[in-house]
Amino acid sequence: MNHKQAATLARIFEHPIQTSIEWGRIGHMLEALGAELDHTHHGKIKVRLNGHTATFTQPHHQKELSDKSELMALRHFLEEAGVTPASP
Repeated sequence: MNHKQAATLARIFEHPIQTSIEWGRIGHMLEALGAELDHTHHGKIKVRLNGHTATFTQPHHQKELSDKSELMALRHFLEEAGVTPASP
């Protein structure tokens, strides 16, 4: 994982919740962690990582993930998959 990907991971876990993280950076970070990303219809992205699967909605009109609940879901998914900023 490079510096930008590690910084993206750290932003996902910041308190208070940081919004406006570019979805492209999130996707690159997930791939660097070894995740499989499947783009489905209607802007959904299925992510498989370390035996865990989750589906997220890719932002439609902006490049950034600004929905706090979607970011929290991503954070919880990463935690379940054993990924935190301290142990990518």
